Amino acid sequence: MNKDDDVSRCVVVLPVIDLQQLNEEQCRASKVRAASEWGFFQVTNHGVPQALLDKLHEAQVALFRRPFERKVRQPLLHLSPESYRWGTPTATCLEHLSWSEAYHIPMTTSSLITPPAGDDKLTTRLVMIEEVSTAMWKLAQQLAGILVAADQLRDGIEDDDDSMVARCTRSTCFLRLNRYPACDAAAASGAYGLCPHTDSDVLTIVHLQDAVAGLQLLQVRGSRRWVAVEPNPGALMVNVGDLLQAWSNDRYRSVEHRVMASAARERFSVAFFLCPGDDTLIRPRSSSSSSRTRRYRSFTFGEYRNQVREDVRLTGRKLGLQRFRRLQQEQEQDLQ
Repeated sequence: MNKDDDVSRCVVVLPVIDLQQLNEEQCRASKVRAASEWGFFQVTNHGVPQALLDKLHEAQVALFRRPFERKVRQPLLHLSPESYRWGTPTATCLEHLSWSEAYHIPMTTSSLITPPAGDDKLTTRLVMIEEVSTAMWKLAQQLAGILVAADQLRDGIEDDDDSMVARCTRSTCFLRLNRYPACDAAAASGAYGLCPHTDSDVLTIVHLQDAVAGLQLLQVRGSRRWVAVEPNPGALMVNVGDLLQAWSNDRYRSVEHRVMASAARERFSVAFFLCPGDDTLIRPRSSSSSSRTRRYRSFTFGEYRNQVREDVRLTGRKLGLQRFRRLQQEQEQDLQ
C-alpha cells in the first residue's frame, strides 16, 4: 500500500510563534505547549536573515547539480569524503532506504578552513555557512534555554542542569544541506526521502527552502497516526531532539518523523543540529511528583551516539531512547 494513502487527507499546520509579537510570558508558554504537545513548532521573526538563507539555497542547488562523481570525489570545503552522503549505506531492506543526498558539515571544522588564495567561490560558501550556522546556533541556544528554564520553573527547582544547553557550543554542532530528488517510484510505492527517525540532539532547526510537501510526523496523542505537515517556507521549523526529551523526563517530545519523496519535484532543506560535547552528561530530571521519577538512566552524549551507531549497524535502524529507559521497578524505587 502507498505510504501516503492514509496521510494525504491528514494535513496539519504546526503552531507558528512570532518571536517579536508575543510578550515574553506568552512566547515562553507557546513554545512549551508546542514542544510538549507536538514536539515541533515554527518560528517567524527569528533573526536569521532571509536574504542569507536565499543565498545559501542558491549555492546549495549549485553544489547538488554537480555530477555524482564530482560530489563523491571532491569533498565540500575540503572536508572528509564522508561529509557527502547519499542513500542509506546501512540499509538492509527497502524500508530502510532514503532517497536523498546530503552534505553533513561539522561546525568544528568549517571555521578552521582557510580557502586557497583566489578561490572566491569557496570563500563565499564558507562565509555563508559560517553566518547561517552562527545565526541558527544563537537561535537554537535561545529556544532550548527557554524550554529548559520553563521546566525548572514548573517544579520550582533551580540547578545547573541547563549546562546541557551551555555545553552546546557552536563547535559541537552540525549543519546539513539536504536534497530529495524526484523519485518515479514514489507515485506507486510512497518511497522515503528520509526514513522514519528521531533526532539525536537537543534541538533541530530546519529551513524548508521551497513549498514542496513531504514532511510527516507520527502523531502519538490520541490516535497514533502519521500526519502530513503543511510547508511554510517563510518560517523556520523547530523540533525537540532525543536529549531534550530524556533530560525533561518526557515532558518534551522527540517525535518520530519522515520525509516522503515526490514523484514530480525535488526538495531542498538545510538543518542545524544543536549538540553538546560527547562527554556531556544527560541526567533526566525528577521531582517529588510520582509522575516525575526518572524514566531514563543517565548517559553521556558520546555513549548515546555510539549506541545508535551500533544499533543501526546490527539492525539497520535506530532504536534510540528505548535503550536507555529505566525499568518500571527501578522508577518505583525512587518513591520509596
